[in-house]
Amino acid sequence: MRLSILLRDGFTALDIVGGYEVLANLPGMDVEFVAPRAGLVWADTRRLALHAWRSYAEAESTDILYVPGGPGVTPGLDDAELMATITRLHATSTWTVGICNGVEWLGKAGVISGKEVTTNWACRDKVAAYGATVNHRRYHRDGKIITGAGVSASIDASLFLAGLLAGEDVARTLQLGIEYYPEPPFGNGTPDEAPAMAQAIVRQFEAAGPERIQALAARIPAGAAH
Repeated sequence: MRLSILLRDGFTALDIVGGYEVLANLPGMDVEFVAPRAGLVWADTRRLALHAWRSYAEAESTDILYVPGGPGVTPGLDDAELMATITRLHATSTWTVGICNGVEWLGKAGVISGKEVTTNWACRDKVAAYGATVNHRRYHRDGKIITGAGVSASIDASLFLAGLLAGEDVARTLQLGIEYYPEPPFGNGTPDEAPAMAQAIVRQFEAAGPERIQALAARIPAGAAH
């Protein structure tokens, strides 16, 4: 089974790595990272890169299409090649996974109109504008589309998918393997319960994301960026 994880400049690492650590360890899983072209693709911090082995043009089909988010999502909405790739791979996939604001890409590609999804709390309105019903769940399934809320919810969504693919016993074993038993120091509330000031700060940070990663781009070694 092939898992195709889409990369584009400015991704958020945990959107990808959380799900990768779960799904890549399923028996028989073949993982590939797909980007505009083969080579390094840089995360939003400009301190981490992942290596893509295939270009969008080379990706014709997959079993699991995995679409992460990050500050790079906003400029990616105008990337016609990316949108065509999502549309093409979704048409062939058994499962399509959208994480965080990466669900916006699914919306722009015409994948979630009429569907119920979840997404990052700060971009629910943007996702709903593509004709989707947006709930506040940690993860959600509608047909073959599985969506996860913000960033760390990539783990939850992928454990859920692992259970569908390999059964609950295997998924529980994977959960144990990554020791995913959350007990965060500041409680287990929801984003909607967070203080208004904290919400405002996060919204401001997210809104400035595209400009921030563009400013940091000058620090990437010449010829290494996508």
